[in-house]
Amino acid sequence: MPYFEDMNIGDRRELGSFTFTPEGIKAFAAKFDPQPFHLDEEAGRNSVFGGLAASGWHVAATYMRLTVASFQREAAEHAARGEKPIVSGPSPGFRELKWLKPVLAGDTLTYVSEITSKRPLESRPQFGFVGFYNTGVNQRGELAFSFKGSVFAARRPIS
Repeated sequence: MPYFEDMNIGDRRELGSFTFTPEGIKAFAAKFDPQPFHLDEEAGRNSVFGGLAASGWHVAATYMRLTVASFQREAAEHAARGEKPIVSGPSPGFRELKWLKPVLAGDTLTYVSEITSKRPLESRPQFGFVGFYNTGVNQRGELAFSFKGSVFAARRPIS
């Protein structure tokens, strides 16, 4: 993650795309959300979803996986240039999590995170507070997943 000072409202980070396979949907569901429409094609076809549907938690966990991978790539780029990695703080949470369209077997979501707000923190001067709008759009251009999140972003050290 860049320093707080290098972030601007409206900046977008494409995190990557992921295709939800029947095998992956079933494996995730078996461990974490064992509802019939996540585990069985026939049950999925006979459900309100009309097909084998990925768990919303699978969709959200995939967002997190791609986010972490994006930050790891950026950290590796810093290291390759001989720069010290930027270590930001944790996220204090999220809100307005929405599963807007079913994600069915074979669907590919492209995940994007956009900065929507930022402010310095007086109580923790080493951090700024940054708000994000995070989305997953399917291959048909439909918004399938969204939530608003925030993070404590590291401030640039004073030299």
